[in-house]
Amino acid sequence: MLNDMAPQTRREWLTMIGRVGGGMAMYQAMTALGHAAETQFGGPPKLTGARPGASVVVLGAGLAGLVAAYELSKAGYKVQLLEYQDRPGGRNYTVRGGDKIVEVGGATQSVNFAPGNYLNPGPWRIPHHHRTILHYCKAFGVELEPFIQMNHNVFVHRKDAFGGKPQRYRELAVDFKGHVSELLSKSLNAGALDTTLGKEDKEKLLQAMREWGVLNADLAYDSSIAVSAQRGYDRAPGGGVGGAPTPSKVNALGDVLSSKVWSQMGFYFNYVMQTTMFQPKGGMDMIGKAFAQQLGQMIRYNTKVVKIAQSPKGVSVAWEDARTGQKGEAKADWCVCTLPTSILNQMDIQISDAKKAAIKALPYSSSAKMGLEMRRRFWEEDYSIYGGHSFSDHPSIGTLSYPNFDFFRDAPGMLTSLSGGPGGFMIAGMTHEQRIEAALEQGSLFHPEIRKEYMNGASFAWARQPWILGCCATWTEATRKEHYQNLVALDGRIALAGEHASYYGCWQEGALLSSIDAITRLHQRALAA
Repeated sequence: MLNDMAPQTRREWLTMIGRVGGGMAMYQAMTALGHAAETQFGGPPKLTGARPGASVVVLGAGLAGLVAAYELSKAGYKVQLLEYQDRPGGRNYTVRGGDKIVEVGGATQSVNFAPGNYLNPGPWRIPHHHRTILHYCKAFGVELEPFIQMNHNVFVHRKDAFGGKPQRYRELAVDFKGHVSELLSKSLNAGALDTTLGKEDKEKLLQAMREWGVLNADLAYDSSIAVSAQRGYDRAPGGGVGGAPTPSKVNALGDVLSSKVWSQMGFYFNYVMQTTMFQPKGGMDMIGKAFAQQLGQMIRYNTKVVKIAQSPKGVSVAWEDARTGQKGEAKADWCVCTLPTSILNQMDIQISDAKKAAIKALPYSSSAKMGLEMRRRFWEEDYSIYGGHSFSDHPSIGTLSYPNFDFFRDAPGMLTSLSGGPGGFMIAGMTHEQRIEAALEQGSLFHPEIRKEYMNGASFAWARQPWILGCCATWTEATRKEHYQNLVALDGRIALAGEHASYYGCWQEGALLSSIDAITRLHQRALAA
C-alpha cells in the first residue's frame, strides 16, 4: 500500500515534502484558481479630464465605495455617496464601549468594553502584500502596528488527541517535522526512492532531513538538548552551577498524528496568512474614518437605497432616510454600486438579465466573532502568550485569538473567539448569551481560568446584520466561470464593485482593487460617451 501511494516524480515528491507544512498544495491550488497572485496594485488610478459637470452616485460607504468616491472626486466628478448606516467603512468596522449592535429582528446588545479595548468584527489584519490598502493608510496617515499572526507558544486542541489536553503548537510542529524527517531518511537509506532521486539529490535530501528534523547520528528523532532547543525544555537553561537544561520528551508519532497539527502548519503557509501583517492602531475602522475625512459632506448616512434605475441619459436612485422615513432621489450621470449582492438580490435594479443572474448565483458565507473582556491579561502573565491564535476542534468555534497591543498592561484585556464555515451559521442561530457561553466553553479548553476572569463580552454574527446578511461572497469554480465576467462588466451607466467583484474575496484588498478597476473603466466610458 505504501508503494502504491509513493510519489512517482520529483515534482510529486517535492509536493509531498511541502505538505509537511500543508502549504504547497494549498498554494498551488490557490494559484490555479487565481487567489494567490500578487496584488495587482500599481498605484492609485490616474483619472483625468472628467467632463465639466459630470456626476456620479456611489452606493455604499464600505472601502470600495469610499475609494471610488475619493478618486472620482479627485478626477473632477461631482460625487454623492449614499450609506445605509450612520458610519463609514462597511465591514471595516470596530466595536467599542458605548456602541450598540442591532441584528435582524431587533435583538440589541449594549457594548461595555473598557476604554481602549475593542473588537474588530470583520477584517482585523492586513497582509504585507496588500499594497492597495497599505498605500491609502500611508496617504491618509493611518498609523499601523504589527498584527502577530504566528506564535509558536499558543495551543492546539483536539478532543481525541492527548486525552483532550491542549498542547503547545511548537511542540507538536517540531515533533511532526522530526518524525517525518526520520521516516523519510530511513526510506532514502533503504533505497525506496532510488528511481525517483539521483545520487546527488538523495545526499542533499538526507542532509536536509537530518538538519531540519534534528535527527541523531542514527537518523532517529528522539529527545535531546538539540531538539529541545526548538520544542522547549523540561528545565530551561539557567546560569551558574545549576544552569544546565533538561531536555523535554518528544511525543510519539501516533499522538502527533492525532493532533492533526499539519492543519495549523498549513494555515501559516497560506499566502494571505503569512507574516508580516499589520493592523491600524486603535481599531480597523481608522481606515474607513480616514477615507471619510477626505470626503466630508459627499456622504449621506442613514440612507437606504430602495431602487436603482437607468436610462441612456443617466441614473436615478430612490432612497429612504433610515431614521425619519423621508424619501428622496439621487440623480447622476453614472453609478458605482458597491452594495453586497446579498442586498442587491432583493432590490429593484435596472440591469441586464445576465447581471441579475450573476447576483442571484452568489451566496454569502457566515462568520462570527465574540469579544471577551478579561479582568487581567492572564494569557500573558500565566502562559507567556503574546498575540497569535490557539486552535481547537470545538463544534462551532475554531480559533481563540490574543490581542496584539497593550502588552504587559495592568488593565482589562480582550480575547477574540472566531467562528467560520458551518460554525458561523451555528453561532448566528444562537442568542447573544448563548454565543458568549460557547466562546467561554471553547476558551476553557485552553485556559480553565477564563470564566473566573471574564467581565463582559460582545458577539457579532454577520448573517444577522441587516445591511449585508452574511460575511462575504462565496464563489465556486463553476459560478465564477459562468457569472464572474457578467457581474463585473459595465452595464449601461452602472458599475458594480466590492470584494465580491474580485479574485481577492473576503479581503479589503479585493474591494479596493475591484473598485479601482470599475471606476477606471467607467471613466473611460464616460469620456467616450
